[in-house]
Amino acid sequence: MIAINYPEYRGIPHIAGIGLMTDAMRPGLSVEDVVRRLKRFHYSLKRLHEIMTARITAEPIYELKSAYSLHSWLAAEHVAALRKRVGEMREPPLGLDTVPDGNLEVFFDEILCCPTSEELVFGLYGKAIPSLIGAIEKFQQDTNILADQPTVRILRFALLELNDMNDFGGQAIKGMIDAQCQDKMNHYCEVLDEALLTSGGIDGTHQVSGKKADTFYSLKPYTYDPVPKRDERFKDLYNQGVNAEAFLYNPDYSAQAKTIMMFFKRFREVDVPEMMAGIIAQTKGKPWEYYRDLSRQLWDEARHGMMGEVGFVNLGIDWKKITFTFNWSMGLNTQLKPIERHAVLYFIEQGLMPKTGKRYEWEVAQISGNPLSALFQDYDWADEVLHARIGRDWYVSDFKDAHEAIEYGDQCWSKILMDWNKYQTDGLTEHKSWWPEVYQDACKAWGIEPDPKVLAYAETYQNKRPDLKTISASA
Repeated sequence: MIAINYPEYRGIPHIAGIGLMTDAMRPGLSVEDVVRRLKRFHYSLKRLHEIMTARITAEPIYELKSAYSLHSWLAAEHVAALRKRVGEMREPPLGLDTVPDGNLEVFFDEILCCPTSEELVFGLYGKAIPSLIGAIEKFQQDTNILADQPTVRILRFALLELNDMNDFGGQAIKGMIDAQCQDKMNHYCEVLDEALLTSGGIDGTHQVSGKKADTFYSLKPYTYDPVPKRDERFKDLYNQGVNAEAFLYNPDYSAQAKTIMMFFKRFREVDVPEMMAGIIAQTKGKPWEYYRDLSRQLWDEARHGMMGEVGFVNLGIDWKKITFTFNWSMGLNTQLKPIERHAVLYFIEQGLMPKTGKRYEWEVAQISGNPLSALFQDYDWADEVLHARIGRDWYVSDFKDAHEAIEYGDQCWSKILMDWNKYQTDGLTEHKSWWPEVYQDACKAWGIEPDPKVLAYAETYQNKRPDLKTISASA
């Protein structure tokens, strides 16, 4: 490179401000080299999406279930961006569904198949994501900032969110994995390190030994676990002791009291990601936009659950006193095929669109005196409009028309068997109502006396069973 004195004109940065002139003069990666690395980044992000999505349902720890819901969607977004960029770089056919290296495949398979929450967190946030961050940072140093600016831009966004994931994961590792746990994972860590090393690293730039990586957990192929798991804070999972819908539509109860039930309905949506994860994980061969859009919807549903959590914390209510059943996700996951679950999801969403659905909840929140509830219901309603569009794009499009699609969803919903009385007979739950204690706690926070009529509310699903179509996770 020739050293030159090339001053800025009137102090205006050179080359549109994307970097220094000297950086733009430095030789960088060829188009072929860029594409080769991008394909490996693409594969890595695609596998991260797959792993996180597949493990949401059976992950018992609520915070991890929520984080995987977010991080899988972010990975899906970056996969889409990389697919588009590779398609711009003289690369027909794209070959984006080809595994770039067998040992890299083993690396991600081992993480997917590991049996514990601790190993999964360490594999994702202790190994895979930091390695991907390092590979992208190296790429940014190696490529020419001007010639390859569109790629540099895409990867800047990816790094921003990968670093956020890494920060979360670092804190999770610190909280979950002590020295004793780390000792138990030594062999697992060695297998991951060997697979990554023999693959040439995430970007393939390191020397490859030619050795086939050993397998450990992935000796047995991964099978999606459809049974939802919850941590010890979630108790009495079969309990149907409170009919939130009947309460919300009773004109005798105040909007202030109904706020509690709406926070309950939002938090109860933890079971929607548990159900949707299986649709995504078990549906193969769709365009990537399908997985991206459904991952967005899954994350929205997880967000709604956290809105309920935040609402209870804001009221000073201990949400662990409330029972959040998994009967909906359990029933759909174990009794229906993926397309049938999607049909039920779309069918329920259509019932949320009329005035008696999301608009009603928003109106109640507006007059409740709780600004947080009003805000959350506003966004919840907006999200459901988006979800209806996603349903039209990826579910209704497989049918003759919307009527046929809704009719099929109705049929699938009617197939679900949830015998709440039998849960009680079998000793799985007493269907005890959590309402009186929680309502009194809220009244203390509000500084008011409980309304005796509201306090006495005891309508349950099992003693006055409403039409199945009115019961949902408010998806």
